[in-house]
Amino acid sequence: MLEAIQVLRYHPNLAARSLVTQRSGTLGIVGHGLPHYGPAQMMVNIEQAARSRGYSVTLASIPELREVEIERAIMELRRQNVDGMILITNLLGVDITRIQRLCGTVPFVLVDLPDSGTAAGATIDQEAGARLAAEHLIALGHERIALLLGPQRWHDARLRLDGWHSALKRANLSPVATLEGDWSAASGFGLTQELLAGRVPFTALLVSNDQMALGALWALHERGISVPDDVSIVGFDDIPESRFFHPPLTTVRQDFAALGALSLAALVKAIEEPDVPATPAVIQPELIVRASSARARS
Repeated sequence: MLEAIQVLRYHPNLAARSLVTQRSGTLGIVGHGLPHYGPAQMMVNIEQAARSRGYSVTLASIPELREVEIERAIMELRRQNVDGMILITNLLGVDITRIQRLCGTVPFVLVDLPDSGTAAGATIDQEAGARLAAEHLIALGHERIALLLGPQRWHDARLRLDGWHSALKRANLSPVATLEGDWSAASGFGLTQELLAGRVPFTALLVSNDQMALGALWALHERGISVPDDVSIVGFDDIPESRFFHPPLTTVRQDFAALGALSLAALVKAIEEPDVPATPAVIQPELIVRASSARARS
């Protein structure tokens, strides 16, 4: 049989198969922030997981993180008759009920939104990861800690701030400064320059992602401030380049491969077993200690 298939160069007729199964064999991904490491890794790993399960993938990219753009992308995918959708939107306060109405009978899951209810997919515990980072610096004796935030309309950025605040409050500490950036190395550079210009007394920086931490490292280097002798830095994400920063960056690692596989599994289950209640999968991040953090000077 296999020889005959090879000789005849047989390929399955996907259109005919879809008539029988009433499925297209295609999944849709709604994605925003794909130039950034986290969202890009989510999409890549979801796509790989989908293809391993025999699904093709179509992407509807959102240029701006707004509900109207999310809704446009959902309707675009519905017109393509996808079997299900995975939404990587990360918009704080996203209206799940509105999304459910837009999706209609098409199953969907939300990635990295722990309060997604019936649209539960998989999530990385951002707040727990941020607590790990803050607790690490506190254990090293740091009391004057400044926070460099990601954009606060992003759900992940807000959860990381919540985790930092939780750990600092437990240690009876408050941040010496809180500044908001845009995930880029340029914003990390500019915010650190702002701290230095304002003569804010800090011995450590908690930074919302590794790219911003890279910018912070360069701003400190330009001023002749040693990391970690004078200032310790902890990032978030553990991008592949983090261990090659100077010095190598202490950071929080997110398992994006597991996030992709579990999100895809949740969607496939929703497609194949629509009457079974969804159960969210929560992935715990890991603190990766490298040379950018050290004990605070007395």
